[in-house]
Amino acid sequence: MTESVRSYDPEQARARARTGEAEETEDESATADESVECPECGGPLATDTEHGETVCEHCGLVVEEDEIDHGPEWRAFDANEKDQKSRVGAPTTNMMHDKGLSTNIGWQNKDAYGNSLSSRQREKMQRLRTWNERFRTRDSKERNLKQALGEIDRMASALGLPDSVRETASVIYRRALQDDLLPGRSIEGVATASLYAAARQAGTPRSLDEITAVSRVEKDEIARTYRYVVRELKLEIKPADPEQYVPRFASDLDLSDESERRARQLLQNAKEAGIHSGKSPVGLAAAAVYAASLLTNEKVTQSEVSEVANISEVTIRNRYHELLEAEEQVQVP
Repeated sequence: MTESVRSYDPEQARARARTGEAEETEDESATADESVECPECGGPLATDTEHGETVCEHCGLVVEEDEIDHGPEWRAFDANEKDQKSRVGAPTTNMMHDKGLSTNIGWQNKDAYGNSLSSRQREKMQRLRTWNERFRTRDSKERNLKQALGEIDRMASALGLPDSVRETASVIYRRALQDDLLPGRSIEGVATASLYAAARQAGTPRSLDEITAVSRVEKDEIARTYRYVVRELKLEIKPADPEQYVPRFASDLDLSDESERRARQLLQNAKEAGIHSGKSPVGLAAAAVYAASLLTNEKVTQSEVSEVANISEVTIRNRYHELLEAEEQVQVP
């Protein structure tokens, strides 16, 4: 049996390849021509960026609509305005003394390829880190702000406060520093007072005892500094509502939603009866949670509530009886 062997000719192969490329190019150009022509009259197409449409210049046919605009949503009329509105890089934040605009030199003594630096290079990088840290805080105000914002972040983390509260506390402290309210007062005291005020403004208040537990200053100094900062900066802070403490206490005690709703109802009845005036909101909230747990058959001891709310059991007992009496007064027609 004879096999026919076809010899390989490189010239013929190159010729066939050129022919195939030419055919593909013709197909692509034909497709491109079809895409830029109007399917109705064959006229040229134009893109209307203002309305997000592709229309024919001759007959006005709308070929495509609701196109995605990948550009910015703002307009700028000069280079300076464009630089101001441009949002490139990480967002600025008031929680850092330089608003996050500076850079840091990493602590790893490695190069771009992950290799360890020599001893001479390590010494050089350490000197650069030192000078970089010095340049980040050029004057006493920046050093003051850096220390205070670090304290605010530490205390907020210990209290479980969200970033929005930390941002507000940072703004309050910046205003106090700008208005020269710090002479004669400690940095930690003003920072703690700013965080206490920010938490109350945001509707996530913490009691003064809880703030004192994570602060480095005494309770009397915090209260005194808080009143001074609020008065000088003219901050509008409403009195703490006992209902704002209920969700946190109920969550810490693993109570059901029914108990939480019952506690809120007890506090609303107390407001109608007018017994909440002049009482500690934390004490009222703790007593309401304790009373609600008993009314819904979820046994919680006074000592457990006292530990969560950081108040005495005597206060819970006194407020507990007052809440039940207020509910009876409201229910009586």
